[in-house]
Amino acid sequence: MSKRERFLPYALPCLDEQEEQAVIEVLRSGWLTTGAKTRQFEQEFCDYTEAKYAVAVNSCTAAMHLVLASWGIGQGDEVITTPLTFCATIEAIEYVGAVPVLADIDPATGNMDPAQVERAISPRTKAIMPVHYGGLPCDMDALMYLAQHYGLRILEDAAHAAGAEYKGRKIGTIGHATAFSFYANKNMTTGEGGMITTNDPDLADQCRILSLHGISRDAWKRYTEVGTWYYEVQTLGFKYNITDIQSAIGICQLRKLDGMNARRQQIAQQYHQAFREMDFVQTFPDPLPTNRTHVWHLYTILLNLSALRIDRAQFIEELRARNVGTSVHYIPIHYHPHYQRYGWKRGQFPHTESYYDRTLSLPLYPTMSDADVADVIEAVYDVGQAYRR
Repeated sequence: MSKRERFLPYALPCLDEQEEQAVIEVLRSGWLTTGAKTRQFEQEFCDYTEAKYAVAVNSCTAAMHLVLASWGIGQGDEVITTPLTFCATIEAIEYVGAVPVLADIDPATGNMDPAQVERAISPRTKAIMPVHYGGLPCDMDALMYLAQHYGLRILEDAAHAAGAEYKGRKIGTIGHATAFSFYANKNMTTGEGGMITTNDPDLADQCRILSLHGISRDAWKRYTEVGTWYYEVQTLGFKYNITDIQSAIGICQLRKLDGMNARRQQIAQQYHQAFREMDFVQTFPDPLPTNRTHVWHLYTILLNLSALRIDRAQFIEELRARNVGTSVHYIPIHYHPHYQRYGWKRGQFPHTESYYDRTLSLPLYPTMSDADVADVIEAVYDVGQAYRR
């Protein structure tokens, strides 16, 4: 059994002296919470995505919640999304009192199947929440057609997709609103954090107000030389604002994003070339859909379990024994006890369930060396050969 000398984590952030210096500058400025750095971060994110408006918040979950709340979606309404996602997508729907409705994935991409989405639309449907799974954009033309035809809103969950493009347009400008994540393992990070992008000025204003206790949108200025002590609470809001410390990190990360994504794409290509030669592994997605730029937040393989004497859980443990970290994305939403109250049953979303049974996420992040990549490939090969039927 071949084995690395040191454990290779599944994910690591890509940070250096630039982020360190940016944080020090904020700490020395005396202004730590939402302020000028956050406004700069929002503007640079607009410039990058070409969205007209951006609102920085403390998580992607908060971003999705704020958009749904600002749209007035609530009790009795339905929002369609995918069963192949993290629970945060569903929680945002539940936070506003709406009912999540699931549409199965396209097995070729892991993204929502527009045909399944259309079957799920009812008179109570108010929005569709596509998830750009793994960093690969969904079929946005088909989903936007459904939204226009049925009078629905599109909120893109782009937690995996910072920097991704669909037909030459950056994700963040296609749907009616988009929510990004800057969690520690994402393509760009602020530790914790998120961003809303939209071309709707009213939505941006409402999200900004709701993100800070429902206080009038210029409230953050009230402790500056141009501010005033007076403020108004205009509606019931939330404590979802981001800090200037996080935003300073975000500015550095955004400026590096294209380079970091390019390295992710190089690693994914090395994986693809190697795993295509292994009959117990299926590369995914393969082939890639045309006219979409995949930014490889996740690199997943599908195990050919009929060729192996072990299951996915044992395969993971064997990789761990060889000092390679892994993960699984995701346990289907309808498998979790909390969501069984909606009456979802195993067997209801067969493409998602088949994908979950076989999927495995491998290490992929910009600071991985070519030797690290080779070690992962060797470990996968070693396990497959050791447990081949």
